[in-house]
Amino acid sequence: MATELTGGLNPMQAFAVIGIAGVGAQWLAWRFRLPAIVLMLAAGLFLGPVTGIFVPSRDIGDLVAPMISLAVAVILFEGGLTLSVKKLADARPGVRRLVYIGAPLGWLISALTLVFVAGLGWESAIVFGGIMIVTGPTVIAPLLRQAKLRSRPAQILQWEGIVNDPIGALVAVVALEIVLVRNTGVTWGEALAQLVLGIGFAAVIGVLAGYLVVQSFRRGWVPEYMKVPLLFVAVLGVFAGSDSLLHESGLLAVTVMGLVVANADLPSYHELHRFKEHATILLVSGVFILLAAGIQFETLAQLDWWRAGLFVAAVVLIARPITVMLSLVGTNLPLKERLLIAFTGPRGVVLVAVSGIFAERLVGEGIEDGALIAPLAFVLVLVTVVLHGFTLAPLARRMGLTSGDRPGLLVVGGSLFATGLAKALEKADVNVLITDTNRDHLRTARAVGVQTFYGDILGDAAEHNVEFIAYGAILAASDNDAYNTLVATDLAPEFGRDAIWQLARHKEDRARHALPSQLGGQTIDGNRTLAQYLDMLGEGWVFRTTRLTEEYRLDAWRDARPGAVPLAVVQNEQLWFVTAEEDLVDKPDIRIVSMLPPDVAEQIEKENEAQAKPHDTAKEVARAEAEAVKRGEGNGSVPGGESPDAAKKLRDANRDDPDLIQTQGDATGAKGAKREPPQSDPDADLDDD
Repeated sequence: MATELTGGLNPMQAFAVIGIAGVGAQWLAWRFRLPAIVLMLAAGLFLGPVTGIFVPSRDIGDLVAPMISLAVAVILFEGGLTLSVKKLADARPGVRRLVYIGAPLGWLISALTLVFVAGLGWESAIVFGGIMIVTGPTVIAPLLRQAKLRSRPAQILQWEGIVNDPIGALVAVVALEIVLVRNTGVTWGEALAQLVLGIGFAAVIGVLAGYLVVQSFRRGWVPEYMKVPLLFVAVLGVFAGSDSLLHESGLLAVTVMGLVVANADLPSYHELHRFKEHATILLVSGVFILLAAGIQFETLAQLDWWRAGLFVAAVVLIARPITVMLSLVGTNLPLKERLLIAFTGPRGVVLVAVSGIFAERLVGEGIEDGALIAPLAFVLVLVTVVLHGFTLAPLARRMGLTSGDRPGLLVVGGSLFATGLAKALEKADVNVLITDTNRDHLRTARAVGVQTFYGDILGDAAEHNVEFIAYGAILAASDNDAYNTLVATDLAPEFGRDAIWQLARHKEDRARHALPSQLGGQTIDGNRTLAQYLDMLGEGWVFRTTRLTEEYRLDAWRDARPGAVPLAVVQNEQLWFVTAEEDLVDKPDIRIVSMLPPDVAEQIEKENEAQAKPHDTAKEVARAEAEAVKRGEGNGSVPGGESPDAAKKLRDANRDDPDLIQTQGDATGAKGAKREPPQSDPDADLDDD
């Protein structure tokens, strides 16, 4: 039986609505290249305060608070799981400054902003100011993915968000303890003892839990299929245990636990991280839908909107930039990186969730303006998420801190085939990097100016030196079939299986050598091996890049290049390899990279030379006539004092030159019907490699 909108949803329907709205918003964001957080907030507002379809307090009641708390715990654990010290590299000094200096400085400046701009009292300001240290890893990660930021500023923003999240919650706890001491009979000694005990216990339990997980996985005490469930349960247990001793200290415990596991170099680390990443996507979606749907317009109406607007502007334009710029003084970060970090401070789930909890505590202690903390937090999150969601990518591009909008291809394996393909793709404005574990295999690529990386693309050195975010596709084309399969399988979850290609393996067409579909990458049309491509190059085949136009379409390309082997297509900053005939798109401005047989390549070269020769003659005529006009002789006279008849004879001699097809009408200038010029080859000016 359908539920009336006025009657609310039952818990099963509510969870279904949360999942569909959250994941649907993320999919739409990916599909239309929009900030996912913005769409999730919009979906939550539409379902909750706008239409009343889903109201968390009505439909799932007491489950809201624990669901949000546990979701935040898992999100922070997953964030800690990404913080490998080895990957921090040259971002370490900046992160250290933003934690050691930025956190206390941000607390102070945020509290001052709340008092003098938002109009809160000191008690509410120091509590909410501590929470405002949080920048929101749940928001930062999707924004970085969308903006394609360079490695160092991206790492700094990500580490700052993950590390400062539990610190901000704990600072708020400290501030709350101070307020309670002033408003209750608790002594300073008792409050300090409880605080130190809680923080120490959280750190110890996090380290201990992480160590036990690492040892149990490393020693084989847990079967492979139980590792992820055990880890998930351990996170919930650590969070609940620590939080029971000191409120919100569980956030610190799970973050420390994630750090321990991340830096233990476990063989199962990648599988664990991928599962947690998928779980985090679901949890982030759910939490944002819950928080946005739970907002009440009556609560927002409590705000003085003039003060609220000034407060948000002061946080974005003054408090955050001052905090970051002062914290990073003396580091080796370029000014433009500091500025980008300074003007990127979106707030997220933790800020809204924790502020709501502390607001209730303050109101319960008789501090009335504590009720303004929750609506101020929501407005701050909403504005910063929308602002940075739409401005981070353009700002980073303007400052030259992105990996660029050009499509990128990472070719694994250096060879003459890889080099020729790279040069052809570069003519289609594709950013190509060739990697190989053998330095000698990269000599040809280096000689012709192709970017190279010497080392294992799966190793730690690649993590530090290769801007993976600049490359949207991978072609495994080394001389080792097993390594190609390993690379394609290992990187597929990160890049997406639709962006992973692999040259055909030797004997893969035989049943006993075939691999299951989940291993390896897509095969280029023709199922040719590296050896077969190299044999073709040895026989004289050449690479060619062709641009289709309104006049020169796909059929014309096929007619002009019989026997051509299409390899890749580039369109609208996207690159894909041809796996079947339908992958060839018949649209203008499409670029097709192909290999041409020797006879076809030779014929095209002759046609180009034939076009080039009359082109030179035509230019000579134009230059001669221009000089005559400059001398005042006019009438198309040519140098040497020849009469206009001599110039006319010279033009008549070149009347049928193909190069004069650009002229509208008859090339001689005589009156008469226009003739249709023959179609020229659109890539005639491109050299063969």
